[in-house]
Amino acid sequence: MRNAGEKEVDEEWQGFDENIAHVPFTAERYSEAEMIKRSQEFYKLLNKRRSVRFLSDEPVPREVIDNVIRTAGTSPSGAHTEPWTFVVVQDPEIKHKIREIVEEEEEINYKKRMGDRWVNDLKRLRTNWIKEYLDTAPYLILIFKQVYGRLPNGKRKTHYYNEISVSIACGILLAALQVPNLAELSLFSMHRLQHL
Repeated sequence: MRNAGEKEVDEEWQGFDENIAHVPFTAERYSEAEMIKRSQEFYKLLNKRRSVRFLSDEPVPREVIDNVIRTAGTSPSGAHTEPWTFVVVQDPEIKHKIREIVEEEEEINYKKRMGDRWVNDLKRLRTNWIKEYLDTAPYLILIFKQVYGRLPNGKRKTHYYNEISVSIACGILLAALQVPNLAELSLFSMHRLQHL
């Protein structure tokens, strides 16, 4: 219990160095014509994005995958906590285990969890719970949110707005995948994958 007049000390900020210099930033200015041109080009690029359920097994340089993940890591986050973990899976056995977990969960979605309306909405996409492409894709990128992190002293550090921050990072990842013209399909809420 605090005495009157004592300030509450936030353990997360104990030892925080207030003299850390900010990283310099200077925004490059574009002409109106250049802004229009760049925004049109970006729109045209992203307008080609599709969620596909047939993927090639053609190799992709790992550096490309690392670059799109680095791009996603530039995403804004609550108090700059960066509450995400990106995991790249290339090993065929692990990809197959992921497929098995996803298919089990998706079958429950289709048969029990999501209801008739959801199943009917998906009929036009001709999709089901079988996800062969998880074995086919050269890489799977798993994205996990971190509700909290750890401080050097082992105590928890709050990650503010973690779900929104990770969602924004996922959007940036999807945009970044368009630059090298890579196909993607997003799957959500696969909590069981954390235990692989």
